[in-house]
Amino acid sequence: MKFEDYRIGDALKRSIKELGYKKPTDIQFRTIPAVLKGEDVLAIAQTGTGKTAAFAIPVISMIDERKSSKRSERVSCLVMAPTHELALQITSAFDTLGKFTKVKTLCVHGGVEQEPQIAKLGKGVDVVVATPGRMFDLVSQGALVLKDVDTLILDEADHMLDLGFIKDIRDLMKHLPKKRQTLFFSATINPEIKKLAYSLVTNAIRIQVSPKDPVAKNIEHAVGFIEMDDKRFFLEGFINNHPESKMLVFVRTKVRAERVKKALERVGLESDTIHSDKEQKERDQTMKKFRSGELKVLLATDISARGIDIPNVEFVVNYDLPESSENYVHRVGRTGRGTQKGQAISFCSAEEKALLKEIEENLGKPIQRIEITKGEYQNTMDFSKENAYDVQSLIREAEAFEQNRKKKKKNKR
Repeated sequence: MKFEDYRIGDALKRSIKELGYKKPTDIQFRTIPAVLKGEDVLAIAQTGTGKTAAFAIPVISMIDERKSSKRSERVSCLVMAPTHELALQITSAFDTLGKFTKVKTLCVHGGVEQEPQIAKLGKGVDVVVATPGRMFDLVSQGALVLKDVDTLILDEADHMLDLGFIKDIRDLMKHLPKKRQTLFFSATINPEIKKLAYSLVTNAIRIQVSPKDPVAKNIEHAVGFIEMDDKRFFLEGFINNHPESKMLVFVRTKVRAERVKKALERVGLESDTIHSDKEQKERDQTMKKFRSGELKVLLATDISARGIDIPNVEFVVNYDLPESSENYVHRVGRTGRGTQKGQAISFCSAEEKALLKEIEENLGKPIQRIEITKGEYQNTMDFSKENAYDVQSLIREAEAFEQNRKKKKKNKR
């Protein structure tokens, strides 16, 4: 089946054709007809398989059809996303797909002034893509009215429904009409989260896709055993071996991300970080540089890079293994997007072997091992510029000590 065979408007078909989309992906093929029929959907599919277009295409079609018959300036679709970056990405997808239609989309998120967002809401929009904090701020002020929402979408649903967001989602339901369409999209979902999802809807949820292997087949992933204190040397070596490659490096904490950045600076390697302690303007600038390829190495925490579709990421490096096995799938899925090939490698220290076991149990099979001989391991350590820098520092200290000793001896005379 081709996109031109779907019962969607010509304006939408025009933008789809312009984007070069010919045939729907598996998740799109299974989901779009159900959404167009008004059914509730729980869609689980591997990362990089086109989930955003799977809900954006039918939603834009339904809204544009309604607007063709009558003028409407109400918010009829609300899309919830866990991070600013993902919300902006979804908004961009709606704008691109809907540029020849009458559908207006607005992104509301924190970290920026709210007045421009309020002004745009006042002029009328059809789709609001939001992060929870800013959305509730605007609802409480009366600037965002949700009583006419026909469709609620939770992207990265497993994360939106975890313990950090579930209260927000339940509070959100109080502002929405009971009769609505609800769509959940994610790459992973566990039984507990699935149970929560069922509790938030009145209609039966159709589970569209549930792959046996949650990691896409065009992603090669492997793990090497490297001690915690040695990881920076192996990251340095990996970057130097792939100087022109764009790579996304995952670390466990914000503090650790900054430490790794400083370690790379000491050996003359450029990188930048993205995490929640940074101002939104700074995060936007960093992402812009990384998307364009001006920045080759981006250090990120899980929450910051969740669901982001960044073009041409050749490598994902798990500098630290994630504490959640589901997050492993989301991390490696940042490469190998669409039809592209991708590679992901993980550094596993002795204290992280329990996490590796949990990840492999979730995948249902072992991850390929990178064999590192003792000689190769030692060579990586020896050839590090940081070690060379340390040696030079010791030599300089020794020379300075000797000069001071001679000076003191001369003065005694």
